[in-house]
Amino acid sequence: MYVVTQGGTLDFSETHSDMSYVFINDSSQCSVPLLQACIDGDLGYAKRLLESGCDPNIRDSRGRTGLHLAAARGNVEICRVLHKFGADLLATDYQGNTALHLCGHVDTIQFLVSNGLKIDICNHNGSTPLVLAKRRGVNKDAIRLLEGLEEQEVKGFNRGTHSKLETMQMAESERFNISCMAGQ
Repeated sequence: MYVVTQGGTLDFSETHSDMSYVFINDSSQCSVPLLQACIDGDLGYAKRLLESGCDPNIRDSRGRTGLHLAAARGNVEICRVLHKFGADLLATDYQGNTALHLCGHVDTIQFLVSNGLKIDICNHNGSTPLVLAKRRGVNKDAIRLLEGLEEQEVKGFNRGTHSKLETMQMAESERFNISCMAGQ
């Protein structure tokens, strides 16, 4: 068992069956094990790390957050815990993929979309989560769900609310328009 102490220090108290965790005493670095916990599906360990103050938005060398890693593996419970502790649902990796782009599991897709992640977001290559799911050959139920959600999005059913990013972009655009009118 691993015990997280005050300040994020990890103490090794007994043998764990998976020795893939990285032990780091620097509290600013303690989220490296968080990413491994997301990969391994270790909900209890991920929760303890988050409770000790680990950053839920820490990234790996590809820019993926714990949410990306948990969603890719269909670990919806870890996604919920990360979200509860402030994980950014709009975070993109270095290729512009959200967690939804990497996901191929019905319950995880439902969680991400129900918490505001838009289905029609394109990555840097112009691919939506549906396009990538089809390329990866994810199960048919996940494909049908993504197709249905994308169809609803196109028809405007999910346009009643705006994501945080859309709201920020609209506010910036409004400020720009006001400053342009003031200058006329």
